[in-house]
Amino acid sequence: MDSDQVSASKKRRVEIYDTTLRDGAQGEGVSFSLRDKLLFTRRLIELGFDYIEGGYPASNEKDYRYFQEIRGIDAGRTKICAFGMTRRKNVPVEHDAGLGKLISCGVEIATIVGKASAFQVECILQTSLEENLAMVRDTIRFLRSRGLRVFFDAEHFFDGWKHNSACTWQVIETAAEAGAEVIILCDTNGGSLPEEVGDITREVVSRLRIPVGIHCHNDGDLAVANTLAAVDAGAVHVQGTINGLGERCGNADLISVIANIALKKRGQYDVLNPQAVRQLTELSRFVYELGNLNFRPQQPFVGRSAFAHKGGMHVSGVSRDSRAYEHIDPEWVGNERRVLVSELSGRSNIIARIRKYNLQNEAALAEKILAAVVSKEAEGYQYEAADGSFDLLVRRCADIFRPHFRRLNYHVDIRPDFVEGLKTEATVELEVDGEILHVVAKGLGPVDALDRAFRKALAPKYPNLHQMSLIDYKVRVINFEAHTAAKVRVLIESQDEEEVWGTVGVSENIIEASLIALMESYEYKLCKDDDRARNGMNRSTPAEEQASHTVANEPSEPLAARSTVSGG
Repeated sequence: MDSDQVSASKKRRVEIYDTTLRDGAQGEGVSFSLRDKLLFTRRLIELGFDYIEGGYPASNEKDYRYFQEIRGIDAGRTKICAFGMTRRKNVPVEHDAGLGKLISCGVEIATIVGKASAFQVECILQTSLEENLAMVRDTIRFLRSRGLRVFFDAEHFFDGWKHNSACTWQVIETAAEAGAEVIILCDTNGGSLPEEVGDITREVVSRLRIPVGIHCHNDGDLAVANTLAAVDAGAVHVQGTINGLGERCGNADLISVIANIALKKRGQYDVLNPQAVRQLTELSRFVYELGNLNFRPQQPFVGRSAFAHKGGMHVSGVSRDSRAYEHIDPEWVGNERRVLVSELSGRSNIIARIRKYNLQNEAALAEKILAAVVSKEAEGYQYEAADGSFDLLVRRCADIFRPHFRRLNYHVDIRPDFVEGLKTEATVELEVDGEILHVVAKGLGPVDALDRAFRKALAPKYPNLHQMSLIDYKVRVINFEAHTAAKVRVLIESQDEEEVWGTVGVSENIIEASLIALMESYEYKLCKDDDRARNGMNRSTPAEEQASHTVANEPSEPLAARSTVSGG
């Protein structure tokens, strides 16, 4: 056995149990269709998650159907689990409809939740402590007799332990004796502190003869910290959700939990595999898109702002050594480094962003660009989320921008129609290669109509615009004190087959601001396509260049932890 194998053998394996499809779906505004649930399951199987809790088959038909559908999927080493509850109080276990559904859904593992708090049993469940123990014992034995493996979620465990540890211990001891394979300690109300979780988990691990898991909610903004404290105290099974989705303030975010265990504690624990860790950013964004949820830019490890640098001193430091302001290499989790530009930026930010253009007189040009940014931001523009517009600003300041079209005139007509309802029509007049084009298009709204009209005029000359689509549209009032006459800033996100970019427009007229942002998006697409045509198809995109931006003295980490996969 070589030294690497010896080192690996000393690591404690931490199992990852995902409950996004059940506990995560209980979060406000979160809903997954049956198709969503199956797509999500396939994704986690590909990444090698240990367990996936597919849902609560006794609660709704969709979850029950999920377990019928999932039987046809090759899950590999991943185990699909179904969630259930202990039998109802004073009801024979054989007559409990929920348990019947659990058995008939055909899973190998049932995760059963039961009360582990005297207060919850007597005041909320309104039964005796003896009956609660019987509910736990009967349920687990019944499921085991039907051939199922059982995990036991000890609900309200930490609060119960702090109130009456003897009663709470009796519950989990009963579950273990009845045949549960893992006892999961739940911080259900999310109010415990890491030192409490660590101390209590350590005592339970020392006394219990079967593996211990942890399930934390985030009401004190400590779910990840509490989970890591439990792991350090001996827990070998971690439950949580992708992006921390869940009821109230959510659950422990498995993205952060996995990243911390894999990258910060790599010598102590074995979790998933390096390839899966390098896809955490992609996984995070996949789940946001699947649930039609807003991304959290500041989300640790995987957010767009997690490795974004705005202050001039920060950018200057990172350009010398990324460890100056980054705790890990963003590529290790599939993310990328971003340099932001604003009126607060210094020359180092600008230089870092324009270096890809290989322009002469870099310092002088940086001063010119910075002055332009300050001037434009005084008008209400903002370039932090508008990398496409910033690219065009650089080209204009460097006198290398050549417009692909010129807007001469436009008109938008919105009027009610007895047949079509509200009817929107846009007329645009453009000059393209010396030819005057006059086109009309209908749309679902003014922005859609303008977009259709411009594409109708430009596509014959620039067919690559067919690859481009608008994916997000945001409006913000700038000087609200002007009331209805205030300026608005429109941010548009567009994408093609290679990347996503943002553009910005500002005006007192929301349609004009939208059109400016739209035209910037067309120009950025056409400019980058021209660049690729000139430089060959192997030229990387700005996002790729930024992600691979080389800095001196990068952190000396093991090669196995470095990523060769770009972020999502």
